[in-house]
Amino acid sequence: MIYTVTLNPSIDYIVEVEELRLDALNRMKRDLKLPGGKGINVSRILSRLDIPNTALGFLGGFTGRFIEDVLRGESIRTDFVPVEGDTRINIKLKHGGETEINGQGPRIGGEEAEALTRKLEALSEEDVVILSGSVPPSLGGDFYGRLIAIVKERGARFVIDTTGEALLEALPHGPLLVKPNHHELAELFGVEIEGREDLIRYGRRLLEKGAQNVLISMAGDGALLVTQEKVYHADVPRGEVKNSVGSGDSMIAGFVGTLAQTGDPLAALRTGTASGSATAFSDDLAERTKIESLLPQVKVSEL
Repeated sequence: MIYTVTLNPSIDYIVEVEELRLDALNRMKRDLKLPGGKGINVSRILSRLDIPNTALGFLGGFTGRFIEDVLRGESIRTDFVPVEGDTRINIKLKHGGETEINGQGPRIGGEEAEALTRKLEALSEEDVVILSGSVPPSLGGDFYGRLIAIVKERGARFVIDTTGEALLEALPHGPLLVKPNHHELAELFGVEIEGREDLIRYGRRLLEKGAQNVLISMAGDGALLVTQEKVYHADVPRGEVKNSVGSGDSMIAGFVGTLAQTGDPLAALRTGTASGSATAFSDDLAERTKIESLLPQVKVSEL
C-alpha cells in the first residue's frame, strides 16, 4: 500500500477574473473549489491510475469535511486525524497572471500529532509512505524526522517531497525518491545552475547524501532521473499549459506508483513525466485518459 501524508491540507479556491482592479469591485468569470495539499494531489493521481493508496494527515472543520467528501467521492481511502481548527483555504486568483493567497492552517496539538504517528505503526515492509509539503510550525521542525523513524522501524520505504533543511535531514535515512526542480536544487546547495551537467552533478550529491533516486523536473526542458548506476533524460510532451498547481505532485504519483507496481525505473520515469505534463495541460489534476494519451510522446534517453 502507498500512503500519502499531508500535514497542512487546504481547499484550493480558484477564482478567475477578466482583469484585477484594486480598490474596486471585481466579478468572477468562473471559480473552482478543489481539495489541495501536495500529498492529497498525489493520492488523487494515484487513484486515477488505479493504484491503491490511503491519504493521511490532519483535517478540521467544514473545510476539512469538504475535502474528505471529495476524496471519498473519488474512491480514495482516507484516514485523517480530526483536529479542532478549520483546514485552511488557499486562494488562487487568475487575472492574466496568477496571485496566490495561502491560509495559515490550524494549530496541531500534541495529542493530534501523536494520533498520526500511531497510524504509521501499522506499516509493513510492503508499504511506501510519501511525505509531501511543509511542516506546520506547531508540529516543530523535527516532525518529519519522527515520522521517518517510525517508517524505518517498520521496514517500509519513504519518499520525501519538501525543500531546505527538512530535505537535507531526511537524506541520511535513504529516501526512495526525492524530486527537486532545478530552482530548488540550486537553492539547496546555494549555487547557480548553468546547465544539465550542473543538474547531474548536484543530483549525484543528493545520492551521496543518501537518496536512492533523484528526479529533477526542468519544466519545458523535461526531467532527469539520476540513479546510482545511470542518468536518464525524459522529454516532455508539448501542449498548452493551463495549470501551475499539482504538476510536480502528479509526477511523483506517476513515478512512485509505477515503480512500486513494476520495479522498472524507466517505466516510472515515463509515467511520471506524462502525469506531470497532463496536469499542466488540465484545469484540475489530470485524468487517466489524458496521461495515457501523452505516454507515447515521452521519449527517454540514457545520458
